[in-house]
Amino acid sequence: MASVSYHISNLLEKMTSTDKDFRFMATNDLMMELQKDSIKLDEDSEKKVVAMLLKLLEDKNGEVQNLAVKCLGPLVNKVKEYQVETMVDTLCSNMMSEKEPLRDISSMGLKTIIAELPPSSTGLSLTVNVCKKITSQLIGAIGKQEDVSVQLEALDILSDMLSRLSGTLVSFHASILSSLLPLLTSSRLAVRKRAIIALSHLVSSCSSALFTQLAEHLLAELSSGQVTSATRTYIQCLATISRQGGHRVGEHLEKIIPLVVKYCSVEDDELREYCFQAFEAFVRRCPKEMSCHISTIVKLCLKYITYDPNYNYDADEEDEDDSMDTDNEEQESDDEYSDDDDMSWKVRRSSAKCLEAVISTRRDLLLELYGSVAPALVARFREREENVRTDIFLAFIALLRQTRAPPGHLAPTEYGAKEDPALSQLKKQVPSIVKALHKQLKEKSIKSRQGCFSLLTELASVAPGALADHIPALIPGIVYSLTDKSSSSNMKIDALSFLYVLLCNHPPEVFHPHIKIFLPPVVRCTEDPFYKITSEALLVTQQIVKIVRPLEKPTSMTFDVRPYVKDLFSATLQRLKAADIDQEVKERAISCMGYIICHLGDQLGADLQPTLQIFLDRLKNEITRFSAVKALTLITASPLKIDLRPVLPEGIQILGSFLRKNQRALKLSTLSALTVLVTNYSDSLKPSMMESVVNELPALISESDVHVSQMAIALLTCMTKVCPSSLTKIGGTVLPEVLHLVHSPLLQGGALGAIVELLQALVVNKASNISYNELVKSLTGPFFGSQKSAEPVHRQSYYSVAKCVAALSTACPNEASATISNFIQEVKATRTSESARILSFLCLGEMGRSMNLGGQKELKTVILEAFSSSNDEVKSAASCALGNICVGNLKEYLPFMLKEIGSQPKRQYLLLHSLKEVISASTAEKLKPHVEEIWALLFKHCECAEEGTRNVVAECLGKLTLVNPLSSGNKMTSGSPHARSTVVTAIKFTIVDQPMPIDELLKDCIGDFLKTLQDPDLNVRRVALVMFNSAAHNKPALIRRLLGTVLPALYKETQIRKELIREVEMGPFKHTVDDGLDIRKAAFECMYTLLDSCLDGLDIFDFLNHVEEGLKDHYDIRMLTFIMLARLCALSPAAVTQRLDRLVEPLRATCTTKVKAGSVKQEFEKQEELRRSAMRAVAALLSIKEIQQSPVMVDFASLIHSNTEMATIFESIQKDTSSTACATETMDTS
Repeated sequence: MASVSYHISNLLEKMTSTDKDFRFMATNDLMMELQKDSIKLDEDSEKKVVAMLLKLLEDKNGEVQNLAVKCLGPLVNKVKEYQVETMVDTLCSNMMSEKEPLRDISSMGLKTIIAELPPSSTGLSLTVNVCKKITSQLIGAIGKQEDVSVQLEALDILSDMLSRLSGTLVSFHASILSSLLPLLTSSRLAVRKRAIIALSHLVSSCSSALFTQLAEHLLAELSSGQVTSATRTYIQCLATISRQGGHRVGEHLEKIIPLVVKYCSVEDDELREYCFQAFEAFVRRCPKEMSCHISTIVKLCLKYITYDPNYNYDADEEDEDDSMDTDNEEQESDDEYSDDDDMSWKVRRSSAKCLEAVISTRRDLLLELYGSVAPALVARFREREENVRTDIFLAFIALLRQTRAPPGHLAPTEYGAKEDPALSQLKKQVPSIVKALHKQLKEKSIKSRQGCFSLLTELASVAPGALADHIPALIPGIVYSLTDKSSSSNMKIDALSFLYVLLCNHPPEVFHPHIKIFLPPVVRCTEDPFYKITSEALLVTQQIVKIVRPLEKPTSMTFDVRPYVKDLFSATLQRLKAADIDQEVKERAISCMGYIICHLGDQLGADLQPTLQIFLDRLKNEITRFSAVKALTLITASPLKIDLRPVLPEGIQILGSFLRKNQRALKLSTLSALTVLVTNYSDSLKPSMMESVVNELPALISESDVHVSQMAIALLTCMTKVCPSSLTKIGGTVLPEVLHLVHSPLLQGGALGAIVELLQALVVNKASNISYNELVKSLTGPFFGSQKSAEPVHRQSYYSVAKCVAALSTACPNEASATISNFIQEVKATRTSESARILSFLCLGEMGRSMNLGGQKELKTVILEAFSSSNDEVKSAASCALGNICVGNLKEYLPFMLKEIGSQPKRQYLLLHSLKEVISASTAEKLKPHVEEIWALLFKHCECAEEGTRNVVAECLGKLTLVNPLSSGNKMTSGSPHARSTVVTAIKFTIVDQPMPIDELLKDCIGDFLKTLQDPDLNVRRVALVMFNSAAHNKPALIRRLLGTVLPALYKETQIRKELIREVEMGPFKHTVDDGLDIRKAAFECMYTLLDSCLDGLDIFDFLNHVEEGLKDHYDIRMLTFIMLARLCALSPAAVTQRLDRLVEPLRATCTTKVKAGSVKQEFEKQEELRRSAMRAVAALLSIKEIQQSPVMVDFASLIHSNTEMATIFESIQKDTSSTACATETMDTS
């Protein structure tokens, strides 16, 4: 401490020097010291430092003054509160000084201190006291009408403070408002503007009463009917406060809108501009309240977007033909019209921006907008003012973006869905769009051309193929922008980006006549010194290569590619050879050359081999090796069978070395490249070449990375089939790893399929010295006899081993019969362990699935006996086996199974599981003779009292409907509630996430099934909600059009019903049971799913009403609604902001509730989890900027920070926010 004080004293002494350099260096050193976290000042040092810095603010040298101001920032958190107050007092009094330099430097000092004050949410008194001290002085300064510069500085500082620390000034809000309102009529424009900015920061955190006072003051002034300069200010103020605290303006809009509409007709262009800016703010910030005014606003926008009293567009049209030859004259004539006093362009621009706001917020009006707004925007593409034209382009781009189908919509090609009507409307307008734009693509204005390209790029992406007939009109404009010497870099990049999107989204044939025109300028762009242009040009070149010779349909091609090969190859080769270029260009050049060799390799002649050698060099380079591997995969997969023999030995060795690298993406790409290479070039591979690859494979096959294992096994399979001689030694190296993976609980899906294929290939191709019997023994060993594993085997391992054994048996049918007999004996023997019996049944099932086991007469008896086993796992395995064996021998086993289901009530559940296996795995053709019998049997058991049996019946019905669609609607209204719930559950099983033929049928009839949401039976309604949730999750397009009728029924089920709550006596205690809890949970789960899949079909405010109710419900539902609230903060922040006051109270109640002392441990854990979940919702709310300044939220945040326990939880949640993405916990509610 002493040494610090001594050092500071030295610096303070130097600051009094007459030499300005000494003062400057000493102040700079002091700033460095203050920025250290470790520095601690004693009371005397604090006093001296503060006094000296305040003195230096009046220093004659400007640089010293600036450094002194910079020192004030870090000093705020290093000195005691009263010292900060001293600094503030001095600065405030200096601000009133008559010396302008001192006023300016003091203002900077105050702003610096305000910026460094700790946020009000930390609950420190320093911030509160300092802000109050500054504010009282500022309000006085604002009242000094005689000195405008003081007023302006005071308003600036007040705005800064209100934007950062408004929550601490609540007691001053009323006096701030009183002092700001008179300034709106100030004679100085700058004062009026800064007063509006200060008011906008005030409204985001002031009370509702104060906001109403402000709104009523503005309304009263605007209602006077007199148009004065202040009228502009009031409307500008309305627009600004709407942007900052928009949701609050909503309740006053009914009075505001008619006034603003009236002022639009006043002959004052600046006033009209402010009116449209206000409309834009209202539309964006209060979408619900503005719904009834949208048509009025759109009409006004369409009227004033053409408002240009000083220019005759008709005359311009008449001269259109001549204008192409007289560009310079046209430019001059435009200049004549650009009168400095003409403000009409501002009106047109603000109306275009207002239209963009309407388009961006009202996707529900898309069809109407295409009918009325789109043609008007297209007609205005000829706008003479460049800034206005840019905004018109942006409005149309917003319309195109809204036309993109939201997630979950049916694509027109899927399930026979019709094309989106909005897209159809757009396609009809494409000719007029191109006509309006194609001449502008040759204009000198770079900004206009960039706007055209942005619009056309979006159009090509939204409506692929729509520009096919207009390519001849567009190509000259693209070429002009690529070749024009005055074009900027961005201009060229935009033109290339558009050309790339155009090439990707249209059939190759439409470009063939134009390639000779646009290829040369693209090639020249690959030589551009600016790397971004080169990179974009190489991407376009790559796409050109794909369209000049598409390999997918080579037979139908009549286009002669030879004249273009040299240009494409030379331009790319030049970039491929260069070593001193940007990384992005290197990667694009490698990729582009890969496509050239893949598509045009047979045209390269002597150039091919040197180019392949360059690829080898790029493989050896750590920076380019990943791109080179991907390009090599392309080349090896080419149907042109490129000659790679000269580079194979070294290339394979390099690829083999990549398999031991840590870079996962490189390993995966290398495995993919090697697989393609082995498949297509097996005749050129020698065992010695592949040795380095085979040696690396054992390390890649493990359960730690199943995907890499799958790729490695796929490569092994490929080698087994085409070059088995390379695998003579795998028995002791690779195979043990493969077998270990088979027994892993993580093995399933693609990786299991790859192992099955490998084992089959090994026995068929006799690739190693391992026989069928040895492989079967190795697979089943851990489950049998002396080899049995000591550790418990996971259930998944049984299924994996069974599939592998069945695959081997299919490949070696001659040896399989002995294996089948062995398994049957194992099942029959009483000494057999349970694990061996389970595996034997599963193996028999999988083997029976692919071969007919009709010859095994005792099999039926053995399986039925197992149904009586005491072990549930054995019973389940026997049931699975019966189903699978039946798949392989429907003729014999299906009648037997159906007969048993009818005659054996006790075994019904297991037999129905077997039937489910049969239906899932059989084709419609094979099941056809038995379908009627199965339908009858299943419908007979729809009304079974046992819920588990009904669920299996429902799954059977659903899967049978997928295989053989048949209307089951006749069971909807007839039959018992059990039957209705079974049929509705069955529909859930027909809605899978993959496209199915039944989807079109479902789309037509799902509305009938959803009527069960109003069924009198509680359980039927619950399963209807589960079915609806499945549809919303897997195929939202099925239910999107029905939301209007379904949502009221869904919302109804979220309400607590007292008639479903009952008390149950449990000994001396009474326990409350809520029979409606399950259905409410199902309803809230549906709501959560709809947020992700059908957001555009929801009325968010109506939705929020039910979320609010859920926040006060049972534990499970509150947990759900907290997650929903966090999700809504990201999806609809404006709506959440409007409802904040109603949302915070339940959150506060959850966070502050304490569990009664003496409660069980589970109660404490549940409350802790609830509190954490509520805190996540609070963190999500605080991520919305407006909410951070809301008084109710500031108060709640202070409460959290003042409670140590809550503060600790909240801090840990904020740390986790990045990994949990603002608490949007993903739930699979399908």
